Amino acid sequence: MGWWQVGADTLAGSRFVLSPLAEAIGSLKTLERGTAAHPGERGWLDAYLPAYRRRLAGDPVTALLVRAALGRTWNATFLTPTPSGEHRDFAAESARIRRTPPARARADLTVSLGGPLPGRLHRDDLPARTADLLEWVWTRAVLPEWPRRCRVLEADVVARTARWSRHGWAAALDGMRPGMRWLGEGRLQITVSDAPARELRGARLLFVPVTSGQSWVSWDTRRYAVVYPCAGALADAGRPASVPEALGGLLGPARAAVLVLLGSPKSTTHLVALTGQGLGSVGRHLRVLLDARLVGRRRAGRSVLYFRTAVGEALVTAQGEETRIVN
Repeated sequence: MGWWQVGADTLAGSRFVLSPLAEAIGSLKTLERGTAAHPGERGWLDAYLPAYRRRLAGDPVTALLVRAALGRTWNATFLTPTPSGEHRDFAAESARIRRTPPARARADLTVSLGGPLPGRLHRDDLPARTADLLEWVWTRAVLPEWPRRCRVLEADVVARTARWSRHGWAAALDGMRPGMRWLGEGRLQITVSDAPARELRGARLLFVPVTSGQSWVSWDTRRYAVVYPCAGALADAGRPASVPEALGGLLGPARAAVLVLLGSPKSTTHLVALTGQGLGSVGRHLRVLLDARLVGRRRAGRSVLYFRTAVGEALVTAQGEETRIVN
């Protein structure tokens, strides 16, 4: 079992951050695997996987490189630099990969491969090739929908922050990535696999959501990062709300639909798109729900996201249970 010893100061100073590079790396891993974690990702793969495979078919060295970098059980370290948390600029983040000394890149690849490099990878342009491929993935397959992905990622951060404020770090961190859970006494289990424990005293701890079903960890001398799959908001983007009949009778069907959808944080614009209601109607419903303390709101980046409070959660759950009993 691999775990990190996290001091109270490190945990208190930890942050959720968004990283365009991490999003591109997660998308690259999904393209390379060729399988989707949810229906929304399936549509994305159908749109971009053929072009990705054509690109690698025309560049066999890069195709071999990406397979080696993703490794059997560990990513090559230079492929997944730890985010700084200071900006959201893909070019600045990917430049760190491009600046990797060739000898270090080759050494990292021997670790991810668990053995010697194939002869075709004994070359000095491996960091540049890696950065070029990630730039292709970012430009072609991620950037066109990056604003929407940002909203989904910000919603996940708001939801986890709200969970932490209500239930503590264990609730916020458990299940963040496969095998991860809070063990208590400052110990954060990162994986169920055998790995040396690491002391994070004085380090900065970052949590980085991505919309793909991918996860990994990274660190440097000053920062540690857990990259984790956000709660699958992309998968239900077009799914209509299922409103318990009793809840609709209590609040009115339209207002109840808004409350049900706020199981994961959403902006007013997102609620308008999902409910088909007008902006004014959604705004009025939100004001009533806020006044009744059934929903809360929190700013995330440039957006204001709404989410169910503990009282709202209890109401939706109770009405859903009542519906099942009656049926």
